[in-house]
Amino acid sequence: MYQVDAFTDELFKGNSAAVVPLDQWLSDAQMQSIALENNLSETAFLVREPDGAFHIRWFSPLSEIDFCGHATLASAFVLLSQDMAKAPLTFRAAAVGDVSVAQLDDGRLEMNFPNREPERVDNPPAALVEGLGVPPHAVLRSRQAWFAVYEDEDQVRQLAPDLTLLKSLAPLDVVITAPGREQDFVSRYFWPANGGDEDPVTGSIHAGLAPYWAGRLGKSSLVALQASRRSGLLHCRVEGERVLVAGHAVLYLQGTIEI
Repeated sequence: MYQVDAFTDELFKGNSAAVVPLDQWLSDAQMQSIALENNLSETAFLVREPDGAFHIRWFSPLSEIDFCGHATLASAFVLLSQDMAKAPLTFRAAAVGDVSVAQLDDGRLEMNFPNREPERVDNPPAALVEGLGVPPHAVLRSRQAWFAVYEDEDQVRQLAPDLTLLKSLAPLDVVITAPGREQDFVSRYFWPANGGDEDPVTGSIHAGLAPYWAGRLGKSSLVALQASRRSGLLHCRVEGERVLVAGHAVLYLQGTIEI
């Protein structure tokens, strides 16, 4: 097993994920127990398929989830840095299909996601508005989360939501976002219904954030900061129906799971 800090080039920043390469699948119960024991936001399990792609599954401490960007980045980092595979990589997942990962010249790893641009909502649920405490400028929705858009980075940094109210919005999570001072946009991600209070860095949600801000700012290449306590930097490109999300990763530890 490997533990990797994703979307950062510094230890103890970004979002930490466990990566468990396997020769064959463990039982669902075993994988869920490992994820709970790790107590990280996600643990990724990988099995190489005959065509060279890697079947990937992601588990939070609570349950298996459909998709996880930072654990996919961490998985690519492990495979490449430990000489288990060569770029480009293909990860195969039941819910999202194939996700390709390329290695850029500066060492960043770039994931290729489907475009999941959110749609505007005129009448957001009361639990969202009350749970945020500060009325957003606009509200949007995707299959993954509610998007609350603010006009100032400080509003995003300082917001202290009522997580009990946000949890009632399950199965959707909540992302808050605003224009950035040094980056194109900033965000924070809350997921009390699906695994934790605040996710440090969320690669998958940028498949929706990047298209929204690309349209609003009139540019296809953007730099994003997820303004959690650990923080993380993401480089995004919107190319039609695809969104490319890139970042660095660093290895924190490696070891053996005894089962």
